[in-house]
Amino acid sequence: MKRYTLLLAAICALGSTARASSLPSDSIEEGTKDSILVLRDTEEAARIDSAILCYYEDLLLFTDELYSSDDLALPDSLPHFTGEDYRLRLSTMDARTPFDLSYNSVVEAFIHLYVSKKRELSAACLRRSDQYFPLFEETFDRYGLPLELKYLSVVESALDPKARSRAGATGLWQFMYGTGKVFGLKINSYVDERSDPVRSTEAAAKYLSYLHEMFGDWNLALAAYNCGEGRVARAIRRSGGKKDYWDIYPFLPRETRGYVPAFIAVNYLFEHAGDHYIFPKHGGFRSYEIDSVHVRQKVSFDVIAELLEMDVETVALLNPTYRLNVVPGYDDYTALYLPKEKLNLWIANEDTISTLIASRAETDDGSLEAPKDVIYYTVRSGDYLGKIASQNGCSVRQIQYWNGLSGTSLKPGQKLVLYADQVRQAPPQPKPAPAKIEEDGENVYYSIRPGDTLWDIAKARGLSVNDLKRWNSNVNFNNMKPGQKIVIGKTS
Repeated sequence: MKRYTLLLAAICALGSTARASSLPSDSIEEGTKDSILVLRDTEEAARIDSAILCYYEDLLLFTDELYSSDDLALPDSLPHFTGEDYRLRLSTMDARTPFDLSYNSVVEAFIHLYVSKKRELSAACLRRSDQYFPLFEETFDRYGLPLELKYLSVVESALDPKARSRAGATGLWQFMYGTGKVFGLKINSYVDERSDPVRSTEAAAKYLSYLHEMFGDWNLALAAYNCGEGRVARAIRRSGGKKDYWDIYPFLPRETRGYVPAFIAVNYLFEHAGDHYIFPKHGGFRSYEIDSVHVRQKVSFDVIAELLEMDVETVALLNPTYRLNVVPGYDDYTALYLPKEKLNLWIANEDTISTLIASRAETDDGSLEAPKDVIYYTVRSGDYLGKIASQNGCSVRQIQYWNGLSGTSLKPGQKLVLYADQVRQAPPQPKPAPAKIEEDGENVYYSIRPGDTLWDIAKARGLSVNDLKRWNSNVNFNNMKPGQKIVIGKTS
């Protein structure tokens, strides 16, 4: 019932949004995120996107509540379960899947590995699954494969698209160079599609389909995915022709013997993580928070981060395909993945961004030199158009014209473009004050700085926007003031 209530609320919010967009522009609170060259989103599109995002966040809020370690006191010691508990749970799971989720002492050892020794890694995988599992499920469903295959990537790479083994296997699905080539993955100096979540998952679906067709058994197909078809065939011969995984288990390579038990253990982990007090780590992205745009120019991650006021690390995290932190911008190598908030700014200002990239010369270290005739001014607390115009030898009307401003309201952190051939150089900007963190024995507080946004605070602190909204239900995040305190965590 809660799902339907949240859905209705989201639909109502979208309707309210549509009505609000018909109001005069000067009666709507400004919510545009400005960046270099005063990147502005289209108001109506931004409001619709916001309503869609709220829908997804509200729909998933109950999941976050179930798995929130902030609201759930951990016991003094981890819960203990018997072998019979594991057997009964796996038996229930086994009835719902075409995989053989048998229980034995080897499987139990791997369950303990994930729920005890590697609890931190397991929590990280739970969070990363929000980004990758919807893609995996859509792909496997299209190929008619069991959706539980998504857990194989946890065994292979812990859901890290940049993971690389000592043998050279790379990506979410740990393709070797030769196997990746066989299944259509391109690898060159700029690009390694083994790290491309979309294309590597497509290749994994093809490879797993081929292996299942060959062996007619999912456990044998998984074993072959790890060590190759030939080694599984040799194990079958040495067992006297048996074709059950546990019968050929002693004849498999040592690393492959743990492969299927690990897969079973990961199935168990994702089904019963809460029973072991393992909860998703904060941070990361959900799949619906990311989208792609096609870039027809060669552009470095540094430039993208500068234009959109992002961390280079975030750009790299969302674009693991590109080996040199550069989008080549040719053939199929044009997709740039961004958080939707930043992507919408890119799309709304695509011509301006394209012109800027083309007009700026790359230096030896890969950074960009700004055009000599443009000054970028960052609005500070207490600034107003008349003051900025007076400081820079121009008129208020000129600043409004250059930046497409219909009114005179400004926000701290907003970027203004001024033209140097018509104004004197703007005064140097002070460095932002360091983040101020305080505690009161119960909560951890953050003091808002000029230019802060909810999204930036969440990412900088390794949190989700949903966390901040939940902890600060009384705060109007559309009207934050410098010095205002918000809760960013609990002290225990």
